[in-house]
Amino acid sequence: MSKEARPSWDSPMQFVLACVSYAVGLGNVWRFPYLCQMHGGGGFLIPYLLMLVLEGIPLFCMELAIGQKMRLGSIGAWTAISPYLGGLGIASVVTSMYLCLYYNVINAWSFWYLFHSFQSVLPWAECPVNSNRTGYLEECEVASPTQYFFYRETLNISSSIDENGGIHMGQALCLLLAWIIVYLFIVRGVKSTGMVVYFTATFPYVVLIIYLIRGVTLHGAWNGVKYLFTPKLEQLANPQTWINAATQIFFSLGLGFGSLIAFASYNHHNNNFERQAVVVSLINSGTSVFASIVTFAIYGFKATFNYESCLERMRLLLLNTFDLSEETISVENVSSWISHLNYTHPERFAAIASKIEECSLEAELDTAVEGTGLAFIVYSEAIKNMPLSQLWSVLYFIMLLLLGMGSMLGNVTAIITPLGDLEFLSRRLSNETINGLVCLLCLLLGFGFTSRSGNYYFTIFNEYAATFSLLFIVLIEVISVCYIYGLRRFEKDIEDMLGHRPNWYWKLMWAVVSPVLLISLFIFYIINYIQGGTPTYQAWDKHLGKSVVKEYPVYGQVFIVLLLMSSVSCVPLSALYAFCRRKQRGAPVPQQTLGTLSSDM
Repeated sequence: MSKEARPSWDSPMQFVLACVSYAVGLGNVWRFPYLCQMHGGGGFLIPYLLMLVLEGIPLFCMELAIGQKMRLGSIGAWTAISPYLGGLGIASVVTSMYLCLYYNVINAWSFWYLFHSFQSVLPWAECPVNSNRTGYLEECEVASPTQYFFYRETLNISSSIDENGGIHMGQALCLLLAWIIVYLFIVRGVKSTGMVVYFTATFPYVVLIIYLIRGVTLHGAWNGVKYLFTPKLEQLANPQTWINAATQIFFSLGLGFGSLIAFASYNHHNNNFERQAVVVSLINSGTSVFASIVTFAIYGFKATFNYESCLERMRLLLLNTFDLSEETISVENVSSWISHLNYTHPERFAAIASKIEECSLEAELDTAVEGTGLAFIVYSEAIKNMPLSQLWSVLYFIMLLLLGMGSMLGNVTAIITPLGDLEFLSRRLSNETINGLVCLLCLLLGFGFTSRSGNYYFTIFNEYAATFSLLFIVLIEVISVCYIYGLRRFEKDIEDMLGHRPNWYWKLMWAVVSPVLLISLFIFYIINYIQGGTPTYQAWDKHLGKSVVKEYPVYGQVFIVLLLMSSVSCVPLSALYAFCRRKQRGAPVPQQTLGTLSSDM
């Protein structure tokens, strides 16, 4: 496809919105607040912002530069730089495929919760009664209504990965709906995507602002906000804090998937990608902080509600046990009364000692939850206690859907763009057909996640499908640009597009700082994986009403290793294939550069 024939974004704003829609995703809502909670509240912003400057913005800009200069997807772009680097693009496509398989399952869950929000009483607000109508279901009673609805009604989860079962038809239909919508969003490529991003990139902010206004007016909300911004600077001495800050920046911006290269390939030649890289990166990080304020306001409401409910239970227990008048004990003095009655009536107090709970607001706020646990259990529990809970539930899950769908646009584009660039496919199939076949394949494979044991495979993909491979891919990317293709040649390409060469900051980050950080993260990941022993997962125990830790069976561990190696192995195998072809032809493969290939197109 020639430069002139390749479609382009209608405006630079459309491209920026597409990048924002892709980068700002579910991780901003459920991963970043968790990291703040784990690593010192506001103190976590110090390593986070530092890693943004040292790692996030430079690598983001580098991928945009490659895509814009080449006007090709990841496979074509890296093959053009060197025939031996084509595997980098293939690895990106494979990793994006893995992400698409399970990421849209989250959107299916959001649809499920959204549809169940249109009821007079939210179904996760109370336990369902048993078949005899004599009480509530035991599994729900030992757990909680929100946990029961997620694990039993939504997932119908098995007790282990070994226990398989049929497909959850409701979830399968929701997944089908999610993929139909994704296809409609990308059916005409950049033209349809460009129109959709105006909504997917902006409406989540409308919902967040509404939630912020509602959140800060909730009882106890400021307890959560104060907890967020109270820095625990001692956490800065913890190496894990810095490692998590670096990985959060890395994955939040969507580096290594090939999505940014694909998006930038639809830019005009002289588009100012340098400024756009800074703007999108800052918007992404600003959204994380903003979403954390909203999350912790709601989290503070939930923690205060649970804390005061605990105090009320203790008050009623003391009143009923010691025959005291109602006005004697209040929630404010119940702790002192517990100490007093334990001292004055030790024998009677001993009879209820097992029922005494330790009520602590700090302990409630310290309870760290991430991922699906935060999005579908903690948030749902807070929503059910709000006035007009149905309204807030609908708004929340629409926001989750838009965040998820916006990210899916980038994930699928990372696959369909390089496939559409391949001549043997583009000559035989239209773009609409290629896009449809990709979505259909992902849908069929994704049905596996809707089975009873599907959530355990979802966890495997979430934890192992992308982390290792992306670190490897981006490390090879930056080394290839700076030390194989050559930093000076890369500078000339940027000057050709922007009219000026990158300044010392970009060159220092690309050549030295970012590679060192990536190598450190890569080594840490390998060491951490080896020292971690046998991989484990959280299995739902319906009798205990909570998750228990179990080890993956042998076939699960083999599957994890295959998942880790399948995308990474594309790089050396593709290089070996290119080398063998060169030897077979008996002639050296011509080294094309970004500039020479672009001029030939």
